[in-house]
Amino acid sequence: MDDELLEKNYQERLEERIIAKIAETKNISLSDAMEFYYNSSIADKIATGLYGIQYLDYKVLAQLACDQAAFTKN
Repeated sequence: MDDELLEKNYQERLEERIIAKIAETKNISLSDAMEFYYNSSIADKIATGLYGIQYLDYKVLAQLACDQAAFTKN
């Protein structure tokens, strides 16, 4: 495997874990968690690799997405 393919595979698995953690944390369905995640700015930052954010633990990233959503509601 080349580096690009490995990175893509890593990112897909990371997103799966983040979505599952969001569903667990917020007690929502996986489809709702998926919509929540992909509408977050965290998803955009991970997709672009901004500041290497994609290498943080998935639990931290899920919490950041949840915290960001709560912050923007206020």
